[in-house]
Amino acid sequence: MSLFRKIFGSKSDSSEEELKSSDRGKYMPEIKLPIDERFTINFKANGGKFLYCENLDEVFESLDLILKENDWEDKNGLILDANLKDRFKNTNIKMHDSLHDASFFVTTCENLIADDGSLLISSNQIAEKKLGEFPNNLIVFATTSQIVGSIGEGLRGIKHKNKKSIPTNITTIKHFKSQEEKDFLSYGSSSKNLYLLLLEDL
Repeated sequence: MSLFRKIFGSKSDSSEEELKSSDRGKYMPEIKLPIDERFTINFKANGGKFLYCENLDEVFESLDLILKENDWEDKNGLILDANLKDRFKNTNIKMHDSLHDASFFVTTCENLIADDGSLLISSNQIAEKKLGEFPNNLIVFATTSQIVGSIGEGLRGIKHKNKKSIPTNITTIKHFKSQEEKDFLSYGSSSKNLYLLLLEDL
């Protein structure tokens, strides 16, 4: 047997492995991917752009690249969250308070949902406004600890975190494609051009 076959196995070996793997699927539960991998796969399938950052310096570097790539350096960026405004005050975002004059919206979210790759948001991020009122371009800053398996898990988390005053206007953003790319399944939903800056905090 050649060295190649010793390392990679023969053709018949691989077909036997495939057979075993398909048999396993019939009689045993499927192996579930870790939630961070599930989220990443589903988020990208929805059309989202994903930038993984190990620290805040990488977050700021990635943010600068997004602004340059889209020619947003001279455009107005809307940030409603006071903590986020403070965190991004030394970046190249030209911060603006008017919803109508903003080219892009920078925000946080409540949770990242692994099962369908969506983002769970509430009045904490968008007040009482509808998603359609915001610019089509979104930059979302989130952390890996915000990834949860399902929407139900996310909703329970919101309730637990906000015992005194549960936020209203809870919704998900799931479609991250331009109007031209949308298919009939996303008809009627608010589609956004979305960049996710995901900071590792676990």
